[in-house]
Amino acid sequence: MKLLLVEDNRRLADDMSSFLVTNGFIVEHAASLCESIDKTGIYQYDLVILDIGLPDGNGLDLIKHLKKRDSDTAILIVTAKNSIEDKVYGLDLGADDYITKPFHKSELNARIRSILRRKKFNSNNILKMNEIKIDIIAAQTFVQEKAVSLTRKEYDLLLYFMYNQNKVLMKENIAEHLWGDDIDQADSFDFIYNHIKNLRKKIINAGGKDYIKSMYGMGYKFCE
Repeated sequence: MKLLLVEDNRRLADDMSSFLVTNGFIVEHAASLCESIDKTGIYQYDLVILDIGLPDGNGLDLIKHLKKRDSDTAILIVTAKNSIEDKVYGLDLGADDYITKPFHKSELNARIRSILRRKKFNSNNILKMNEIKIDIIAAQTFVQEKAVSLTRKEYDLLLYFMYNQNKVLMKENIAEHLWGDDIDQADSFDFIYNHIKNLRKKIINAGGKDYIKSMYGMGYKFCE
């Protein structure tokens, strides 16, 4: 899952980013409203953690910007302790939840995962397609009810395929989503093939079908 952290306090942003990365997220950072608008206009994120107090404007303006574009990116706003108006206004604009400073990192992690379950997985902890099942809380994959050991990238790749079933995913989109925005500077995306080959092999060896279809000149589709 790829997150955008919008926070102007660099030390806090680095601390939060490190924590979220250790919990399995890909994290990009924007230090201003302008930068966050630019990034969300170019790249796709599953969720934005949005501090309202930014040096060049109100973070709530990013919500307006995303909603005008009909973006399905989830939004968790970060508010000051007594800013009831900001909380209410942010939720009215379309934010999915809020968290109040100061907060514990474990609470941040729990709220992010709760939002993503509601937004991406219809409040279900289990994502399933025929014989393949993912427990998104435990980050565990099963094929024919047998646990399958995947690397972090293989797991993220399967998860990305599963919630984008029947969609053609370009190599560039896969790379950006799993490795972060800086990957668009790579000379090629051939390394994706090896991750897909290994994932496909593990699913088949566990008794699953091959749902990963190569779309010549385009990318890949996860479908029956």
